[in-house]
Amino acid sequence: MQSASLPPAFARLAWANLAAQSAEQLSLAAVPLVAVLMLGSGPGEIGLLAAVQTLPFLLLSIPLGVLADRTSRRRLMVWAELLRAVSLGVLLAMVLTGQLSIFWLAVVGFAGAVGTVGFSVAAPAMVPALVPRGSLARANGRLELARSAAYAAGPALAGALVAWVGGAAAFVLAALLSAAAVALLWRLHEPARTLAPARHPLREMQEGAQFVWRHEYLRPMLLTGIAWNIAWFVLQAAYVPYAVRVLGLNTEAVGFTLGMYGAGMVVGALLAPRLVGAMRFGSAVQFGPAVSVAAAGAMVATLALPHGVLAGLSFFLFGAGPIIWTITTTTLRQSVTPDDMLGRVGAVFLTVNAGSRPAGAALGAVVGATWGEAACLVLAFSGFVLQAAIILTSRLSGLRALPK
Repeated sequence: MQSASLPPAFARLAWANLAAQSAEQLSLAAVPLVAVLMLGSGPGEIGLLAAVQTLPFLLLSIPLGVLADRTSRRRLMVWAELLRAVSLGVLLAMVLTGQLSIFWLAVVGFAGAVGTVGFSVAAPAMVPALVPRGSLARANGRLELARSAAYAAGPALAGALVAWVGGAAAFVLAALLSAAAVALLWRLHEPARTLAPARHPLREMQEGAQFVWRHEYLRPMLLTGIAWNIAWFVLQAAYVPYAVRVLGLNTEAVGFTLGMYGAGMVVGALLAPRLVGAMRFGSAVQFGPAVSVAAAGAMVATLALPHGVLAGLSFFLFGAGPIIWTITTTTLRQSVTPDDMLGRVGAVFLTVNAGSRPAGAALGAVVGATWGEAACLVLAFSGFVLQAAIILTSRLSGLRALPK
């Protein structure tokens, strides 16, 4: 997490982000493991927990985005991370006292996800105040590298802790990481900014959504994200049964192919500065969606060549390409959005992306049950072609550098 040439204030945010992301991934992986091992939960209960943890992204992203534009973003992140730390402490207490239940896992998971949403809308909105405009891409790359590392290592670490020591150890470590993020944010200096006069919250939410929809760059980015997330969750719904039944992979091999996604994220985040520097900025934005088509093509190719190596390559590309998309689109969004709308605009993207995921999962479930996993792979490939077509035919094609 070197932050050479970036301001010390951003370094503190970057370390806090690493701690917060690690706490989130540890807890997300540990909760279903504990539910299965301690409560004997099945797919229905695990699906319920996952759905509850998704709800705050749908219900609260935009309201918290409004709050991020009205108040101190540092303070919002502190309170959000405190909420996550407290929820992890409650979860730990329930494990140690034997009071654990699916109901309370869902309640505590919902509270922790609210903290995640608050942090997620405030952190990107704060970056432009901490780093020079020319360093935005590098700063966003550092934040995404932390997320990638947490995504890649968190589930494996949680599984090891639960297996070797027990669920309590995973929650202790996650709570300590969350507390460390709070301590780092507490000492973070937030530059003063002039706040616009408060208006009715619904009016402010509407302004954020309208700004995104009317902007020549933000609208195609939003539509691309919708298509990508739907296609991705169609693929996710079918992959594990497809890998076992058709590709003949055992559980370890399935886990390895899925783990290639995290590896691709880390590699993509590391290569992003060079790739972005070597291309026109518009081409760099379009790079991720184009790589996603190649990734989906590799997965569809397993219908003719049923081999786990192709599946692993597919997930690696799915990790590497979209992480560059995230870095470049976040940088562009920060550059074209007025400071007093950064929270709301980021929240619009967060809400729409989250809302697309259950739609994709449901579509994948219906198509898979009706026509089989192969149909899901072909449908997902079509969705990835669509998302690439949206962004490749947009005005972004002519964007040489960040807009002034």
